[in-house]
Amino acid sequence: MYNDQIMAVNLQAIKDEILQFTAATEEELEQFRRRFIGRTNIIAALFAEMKNLPAEERKGYGQQINELKDAATEKFQALISALEANGQQQHEAHPDLTLPPRPDALGGIHPITATRQQIIRIFERIGFNVSEGPEIEDDWHNFSALNFPENHPAREMQDTFFIERKPDIALRTHTSSVQVRVMESQKPPIRTLSPGRVYRNEAISARAHCVFHQVEGLFIDKGVSFADLKQTLYYFAKEMFGADTRVRFRPSFFPFTEPSAEMDISCLICGGEGCNVCKHSGWVEILGSGMVDPAVLQNCGIDPQVYNGFAFGMGIERITMLKYGIRDLRLFTENDVRFLRQFRSLI
Repeated sequence: MYNDQIMAVNLQAIKDEILQFTAATEEELEQFRRRFIGRTNIIAALFAEMKNLPAEERKGYGQQINELKDAATEKFQALISALEANGQQQHEAHPDLTLPPRPDALGGIHPITATRQQIIRIFERIGFNVSEGPEIEDDWHNFSALNFPENHPAREMQDTFFIERKPDIALRTHTSSVQVRVMESQKPPIRTLSPGRVYRNEAISARAHCVFHQVEGLFIDKGVSFADLKQTLYYFAKEMFGADTRVRFRPSFFPFTEPSAEMDISCLICGGEGCNVCKHSGWVEILGSGMVDPAVLQNCGIDPQVYNGFAFGMGIERITMLKYGIRDLRLFTENDVRFLRQFRSLI
């Protein structure tokens, strides 16, 4: 019955039909599969007719049938890929608006960066600009120009990371080195803020780290007084921590300032009751300050008979701990996402 039809089919016509077939829908793809791939497809019927051919013709006929089978298989895979691609394009062109939105996994500014930016904004409002300098410094800018004589005991206050085979080159221990560079390159009046990363050879604990961040300020002009220094720092403390923050000054010593003072604020973490951050005293030191020593001005090419000024410096980690109630400084560098996610609102 069907065999009579098969013998009349031109093999080339079947091949042309395979190559020219298109399938825009799943139904058309299924039609192609049933005609050329399925169990009772036309190519299988052609194979069945080989038994009716003379033996000398079977080899050539079989090769032609195999070529048809390979062409049908390749065409079927191509039709599947084309149909899937077309469906994806339609999906993208017409998205399902009833689907829930994808949650946006937004990051956030690191609390250290946020505090640094806030400190800069506070001092910019009263005329300070920002200056930066290298983290690898020479002895002159890091020590000598700041009134640290060779072998002076004051150098022992800061454990330093020196560069191997270059004893006069070290990782800077404070951003005061930037202030030296500013005084060497600019003429007064100078009102600058120097934020940056510093390094000291200290044991890592909840209150200390070998790598941390500082912001140091410098004001040089004619007729600058200690009262100017105090009012500047009072203003900063109130703006950073709130109008109810209590402040006190204590006499201190720094080689590059005279007189010198440290500034404490009431501990915001324990409310003055005592904790590990304030060493159970109720007060936390936030910065050191003082009037710039005339020797420092002279070392930087500024006449101390005409100009004077004040300087101050603070650790950004300490300020951040107080502002956000963080009890362990090590959290800032551990990259624990559970900790960092709490500061997404700082974007």
